Amino acid sequence: MSSSIKKIIIGFAGATILATAANAGGFSRGTADTDILFEDGNFNMRAGVTIVNPNVKYDTINGAAASDGKYSDSYAIPNAAIKLKLHDNLSCAGTVTQSFGAGATYGPEAVAAGLLTGHGVKSEGFTSNELGLTCGANLAVGPGRAWVIGGLYMQDFDYSQTVTLNARTPFGLSNTDATLAFKDEYRLGYRLGVAYEIPEIALRAQLLYRSEVHHTPGVDVGSFTTLVRAFPAFGEGTLPQSVELKLQSGVAPGWLVFGSVKWTDWSVLDTLNYTIVGPAPVFGNVTELEYAWRDGWTVSAGVGHQFNDNLSGQAALTWDRGVSTTEDNLRDTWGLAGGVALSNDSKTATLSLGGGITYLSGGSVAQQTVAHNIGTIEEGDSFAYTSKGSWAYALGGSFKIKF
Repeated sequence: MSSSIKKIIIGFAGATILATAANAGGFSRGTADTDILFEDGNFNMRAGVTIVNPNVKYDTINGAAASDGKYSDSYAIPNAAIKLKLHDNLSCAGTVTQSFGAGATYGPEAVAAGLLTGHGVKSEGFTSNELGLTCGANLAVGPGRAWVIGGLYMQDFDYSQTVTLNARTPFGLSNTDATLAFKDEYRLGYRLGVAYEIPEIALRAQLLYRSEVHHTPGVDVGSFTTLVRAFPAFGEGTLPQSVELKLQSGVAPGWLVFGSVKWTDWSVLDTLNYTIVGPAPVFGNVTELEYAWRDGWTVSAGVGHQFNDNLSGQAALTWDRGVSTTEDNLRDTWGLAGGVALSNDSKTATLSLGGGITYLSGGSVAQQTVAHNIGTIEEGDSFAYTSKGSWAYALGGSFKIKF
């Protein structure tokens, strides 16, 4: 059994990463490919990209049927890792991915509904890229090997929101666009973990913690730009910590089962606070973008099979608990993803391809009925809306070499 199981492992790390991003809860996107630490070889490199196309739109706005198209933007997640085996008991890996992100472009009906309360959001989104270095030390324990994993990563933050202002603004201009933007420098975080594996039967259990990162973009990199002038702006917000347990094992010649449970501390993101520097009473006060999220849970399970010496495949089911409570519409998702891995005879090169489909639950959000108070989450949004269940699609590929 050991020979065929080891061949399955060759392509699965890359194939499993593909196509599951549409299931990620909250603003989660890519995950650093630290699994490359466990792979055979003195030098391993894997690089790939996943394209995700969610299709979320409003079904009704303020009780009336909506005709706007989808507002959820498609996106691409890069993922790359290079591992060096420094010693029989020590390996280190450099990783690159886009850890968090979101993007939306709203139609004219949604913009008009927002204008009724002061401004209509035309588009908004952010990205947070991660550069990491993680090492793993191992030693023989019983029939297998025990690992201690640790490392540092740097994460940036780049946010932008464009709104249409109505005639009640101090600028005295009707339907004038303005853009709020922040760009924070790379901030330091860390990851720690433990693992135990028995390579002969492809058994591995791994527990990995990733720290939160607090971003505080200052006035030198924040702005609120209008037709009249650009005002400095600054803000703060926290992206969450997470803990993930991953399990896998060979169960029969040519067969592997795997699964994971991940907790993400999305409840840390009650608000994103910002201040636009300018004359009172319009500017100079703290303003909040409200989220009021709860913690997220993501559970997945799958099976892999070795078809022949060069071709393996896998399929996985994923459920993610939606993080929304009262402010927006990020509900539960259910997804199915699959992938294949094709390697050359010497197993020095592997091509992985994957695809997936995810069902995104619908829901409703009420309109705020009381005045907004800073520091207090008010239930609802600037306008009421409902969304039906929708589908997201993902395609990805990666290429790996080893020596």
